[in-house]
Amino acid sequence: MFRNVLGFTSVAALCIGLSAPLMAQSIAGPYLAGRHAAVNSDYPEAARYYTEALARDPKNIELMESAVLSYLSLGRVEKALPLARSMITIGTKSQVAEMALVAGMAKEGDYSALLERDTSAIGPWVGGLVQAWAHMGAGDVTAAMAAFDSLSEEAGMQGFVMYHKALALASVGDFEGAEAIFASDAAGAAGQTRRGVMAHAEILGQLGRSDDALAVLKNGFGDDTDPEIARLIESLQQDTPAPFSHMPDAQAGMAEVFFTFAAVLRNEAAGDYYVLLYSRIARFLRPDHIDALLLTASLLENLGEHDLAIAEYKSLPANSPAYHAAELGRAEALRRSGKTAQAIEVLEQLARSHGDLAVVHSTLGDMLRAEEDYEAAIASYDQAIDLTAETARARWVLFYARAIAKERSGDWEGSEADFRAALKLNPEQPQVLNYLGYSLVEQQRSLDEALDMIERAVAASPDSGYIVDSLGWVFYRLDRYDEAVEQMERAVELEPVDPVVNDHLGDVYWAVGRIREAEFQWRRALSFVDLTDAESEADPERMRRKLDVGLDAVLSEEGAPPLKVAAEE
Repeated sequence: MFRNVLGFTSVAALCIGLSAPLMAQSIAGPYLAGRHAAVNSDYPEAARYYTEALARDPKNIELMESAVLSYLSLGRVEKALPLARSMITIGTKSQVAEMALVAGMAKEGDYSALLERDTSAIGPWVGGLVQAWAHMGAGDVTAAMAAFDSLSEEAGMQGFVMYHKALALASVGDFEGAEAIFASDAAGAAGQTRRGVMAHAEILGQLGRSDDALAVLKNGFGDDTDPEIARLIESLQQDTPAPFSHMPDAQAGMAEVFFTFAAVLRNEAAGDYYVLLYSRIARFLRPDHIDALLLTASLLENLGEHDLAIAEYKSLPANSPAYHAAELGRAEALRRSGKTAQAIEVLEQLARSHGDLAVVHSTLGDMLRAEEDYEAAIASYDQAIDLTAETARARWVLFYARAIAKERSGDWEGSEADFRAALKLNPEQPQVLNYLGYSLVEQQRSLDEALDMIERAVAASPDSGYIVDSLGWVFYRLDRYDEAVEQMERAVELEPVDPVVNDHLGDVYWAVGRIREAEFQWRRALSFVDLTDAESEADPERMRRKLDVGLDAVLSEEGAPPLKVAAEE
């Protein structure tokens, strides 16, 4: 999509015509530093070094483009604009420079300039939608509708274009026309997103169809609400239609274009770096675009820029209906940056200020469980379950999480009850079936029931090495060793470096008399053990003991029943 100006430009090519001493004193140092920073997603440093290099070589096009990329990645579109204008003025063809220019024109409301410009340089679909919204900004609704209709004829574009057409119609008060698009499902997948569902509900509210609006919200979100959805539901229930807030003007429409494509690209597993540029421009054009803020912060987090992500999350004011979502994101960014105590503190404060939200307590429970504070985690899950409607689709997850915490704390009776409660809500959920089935196998209880559970789990998730491992292990516990070997070998193919899976394969090889292969697998398992992983079930001391004296002797030392058939050389 964009030229990789950061990864493949040689320093020599940038410095043609310079003597070696002059090159060393001019741009080579800051350029290399900027390039290194950009490759590592350290955008503040990249922008600083590229700017320093440009001060020494202000006409260097490659440096200009690299600086524009860095500033856009930081969300500093105003800093990218002068460089972008210089690049375009001297005839440089640059997609990122065009993006910055288009964003600048949209921010200034210069719709005539946008209509005169060939915006296809930023991408034919994005540019086409920007042009359609520019017509709306210029007050020419007829031309805008014609532009939307023309774009919708392109393969793969109809849903996105019709979604924007509906928003454009609603922005000028044509709620009937907008509803006709949503009602016919012409808006496609875009109309089924969170923003699409809420926009549709607001449109129905403006038409006085509050019951239909509530039904749309119910169908889209079920009983899983949050402050923003709850606020909309409350206004509809009071028969006082919420204003159509999703698209107040053409500039907001253009912001939505960049956000829409950022979301699409992310769902298609595009690189987070490229998605970040679109999301940043959406935020620049509409600072109150909460979803763009959350997406931007999440992208930065995935790129390892935890400090930038934390700052982005923290920029949302406490009175925002999405404040809890930003704080949940900030807590996760803190955790991923190694600041777990601060992350827990953020969640505990959020539990005090937004204690009526189940997701706050469940997230706190997850973090406390990861820190092995099982009693506190269970208390958080208790609150989350109490706050979750019995009909909520994700209620089973809470029972599953609490069951794990109880099992780790030694409360097997309570744990089993929660696992079974989760299965009652979601009978074929493979993770629950596997965890409960495997636990029964380890306790050597109800092995036939455990086998049934794990076979159902494998049927639901056949490519999960851990679940296939459980099936092999229950066969081993049932003395069906040949069947155990078949499943364990497949599990190792799926999870080749997992120490527990390799250890299990060693045990079943021993059980069928394949002694040398068993010892090989135990050595492999030992080589994969991560001694820093407190959550791992791997037992390196037991593996070493098996290598010293064999599995039969280890079982005897442990007071476990012997294998049905003794292993032989």
